[in-house]
Amino acid sequence: MVHGVNCGGWCFETFKPVFEARGFECFAPDLVGHGADKANGIEKLTGVGIADYLAQMRDLVAQLPRKPVLLGHSMGAVIAQQLAAEGLAEKVVLVSPAPRAGILPPSSPEKQLGQDLMSLGPFWTRAFEPNFEIACDISLNRLSPERQRKVFESFGPESGQALFELFFWMFDQTRATVVDTQATRCPVLTLSGSGRDDRVVSVEAAKATADAYPGSPFWVLEDHAHMVVVEDGADKIAIRIADWLG
Repeated sequence: MVHGVNCGGWCFETFKPVFEARGFECFAPDLVGHGADKANGIEKLTGVGIADYLAQMRDLVAQLPRKPVLLGHSMGAVIAQQLAAEGLAEKVVLVSPAPRAGILPPSSPEKQLGQDLMSLGPFWTRAFEPNFEIACDISLNRLSPERQRKVFESFGPESGQALFELFFWMFDQTRATVVDTQATRCPVLTLSGSGRDDRVVSVEAAKATADAYPGSPFWVLEDHAHMVVVEDGADKIAIRIADWLG
């Protein structure tokens, strides 16, 4: 399980027991500078990009006795797709997938996110802490105020370089978020929060991710927003995913 921006392996605490009950051995690592490693995140994440996260996950997968099912949330879904394109996955589940290179932001909230990042100046040169008000507005908007505060307290810094590579892939000369979707040979499942609720990755953007994998299922989760994995009902979504995995 590969987490997204500002998060850590902790965000899969509801998902993991569901899959473990089905006999899966689950790994939900913290990407460098995230989760349990967030105390030194600003220093560790400055200059770190998607390629570093990908290398970390590739090393973990290499240590496993067989190809795993890869489940990625948001930014983690880009990394999961890249690993799958390298032939390193048995199946892939993409939850509210951040757009890979080639997918333009179709909705006003997504465009506003990019504009807000541009207002920070050369943000790609540093890492920075999350903002509570912004998080509540765009990603924690389906949580109660009490849950918003609790989840946000687990958030940590994020690399500006990684955000640049995600949001401004058209200017990224390293092509860090490019995915060779035609190289993926395993089954792919994509799911997204509803159009009125997910203000980070619109249904249209998530559908563009799914469309690159012909014949693969695409689920729209009504009454869910971007942080599907920690919202009320996350356990039921995990059960539905587990049923699809078989």
